[in-house]
Amino acid sequence: MSLRIATFNVENLMNRFDFSGFRNQLNQDRTLALFEIKDEAEYRRLEQARAIAHADDARQLTALAVAETRADIICMQEVDNIEALRAFEYGYLFKMIGQGYRQKYTTAGNDSRGIDVAVMMRTETADGEPIEFVRMTSHAHVTFEEFGLHTPELTALGIEPFERIFRRDCLEVDVKIAGRPLTIYSVHLKSMTGSRNGLSGREGSMPIRFAEATAVRRIIEDRFGRDHAGDKRWVICGDFNDYRQRTVISGDAFSGFHFEVVNETVSSLDVLLADGFAQNIVERRPELDRWTLYHTRGPEERHLCQLDYILLSPALARANADVVPDIVRGGQPWRTVFPPGQEVERYPRAGWDRPKASDHCPVAVTLSIR
Repeated sequence: MSLRIATFNVENLMNRFDFSGFRNQLNQDRTLALFEIKDEAEYRRLEQARAIAHADDARQLTALAVAETRADIICMQEVDNIEALRAFEYGYLFKMIGQGYRQKYTTAGNDSRGIDVAVMMRTETADGEPIEFVRMTSHAHVTFEEFGLHTPELTALGIEPFERIFRRDCLEVDVKIAGRPLTIYSVHLKSMTGSRNGLSGREGSMPIRFAEATAVRRIIEDRFGRDHAGDKRWVICGDFNDYRQRTVISGDAFSGFHFEVVNETVSSLDVLLADGFAQNIVERRPELDRWTLYHTRGPEERHLCQLDYILLSPALARANADVVPDIVRGGQPWRTVFPPGQEVERYPRAGWDRPKASDHCPVAVTLSIR
């Protein structure tokens, strides 16, 4: 039997307004920056109108991307809460695919903005096999001290041993597919921010992601046993905010773009991949065709990279040795630079920069569960 599973960072699926831009210009939307606003009351009214108008187009595109995954189970990142997820599924997804993801799970994690990881499931697979929810376990409470993961590098970042490891959560969800057990770990690791002392945001935040990735591995090994974890059915899905490889883009639309694959010497993914503990099945795709995010700070800094992962246990990887995952890119904005031959038809109303389905692309794969 087969199960189709996907991961997708839906980019700020919120059900509340953020008015902090009135006092903090860094949080102010660029549209409102065009206008002279006399006081906070006027700012709040305008921000509400802007957010509502933008959200409808964006969430139609997000729903199109989710629908294109054809997933039986989808792990999601940047979900505000269960109410936001329900409103999105009922108001947008239902209109496209009808009855679908009746089972929805999330917990409040540690993110300062309140964005959490979540999992949505159908009640049965596309083949008609039942999907049974067994249990859900949050690991948001785990501390560096508890797992013995506090390091001098973390101390230099001002992080204390008693603080929690995960910036969001490692949400452990046990299911049965036609009676066969599968464990899903839904994660969203520390973002690449906090450049300091000459280090880039990626380098500066790397110690936190290393600790998070190590904690994920520890959780799996504690659950199944260090010597037996590779024989079990488990999958890690989510936005790791890190890459082992990226495609650097140079040139322009007039003279032509050039794409160069660059391998990184260090990545937090190494904790989970280096010794075969898990397998990144997106690496079964050609090097230029593994990207799930387009990053740019203008013409001088542009690259494509994989931030979104479906990592399989060795047992699942062996049982699906020939399976190649899909990456859904129709919700990307028009500013995204595609390598030759990869262009796709964008969804209706996708903009130059926005609206878009997300800044990330969903990754989906059909797995044999036997």
